[in-house]
Amino acid sequence: MLSKDRADFYACIDDLLNTPQVEQMKTIRHHPGVSCYAHCLGVSYGAYRLARRWRGDYRTAARAGLLHDLYLYDPRSLRSCRQCFVHPAAAARNAEAPCGGLTPKERNSILAHMWPLSRRAPRCREAAAVCVADKLCSMAELLQLAGHLLGKVPGLLGQNVVKWG
Repeated sequence: MLSKDRADFYACIDDLLNTPQVEQMKTIRHHPGVSCYAHCLGVSYGAYRLARRWRGDYRTAARAGLLHDLYLYDPRSLRSCRQCFVHPAAAARNAEAPCGGLTPKERNSILAHMWPLSRRAPRCREAAAVCVADKLCSMAELLQLAGHLLGKVPGLLGQNVVKWG
């Protein structure tokens, strides 16, 4: 049985999890050994928890966290420095369909998640939560702590590591 916190978290994103766009993220490599889906689910949960703590709209933070890297292409097809700057706009465009349109806070959260590398800065608590959660999850993944940290995300166990060829 899920705890109330976990049930509340999944209630925020449940309608998005089985959309074709979000499902496609399972096939896209993000950081070494981590799928884009696993990364985004970890960011979603982290943003949800931070937004609750900061008295923000945790539903918006959870949804934007799940969709923040919905770029849907192989990131290795671009130079890494270019990928950092172009993928937020691609993710925002792709997030329109599963959401039926983005709220201004969701849009800012997705477009600003690469701050301070990008020009766009978070303009609300929810966007700041996504930005911070993304940095925390990315560092954990890059330091290869993903199995330990992301494995604690409810329902993610067994989905966080992707084996590539």
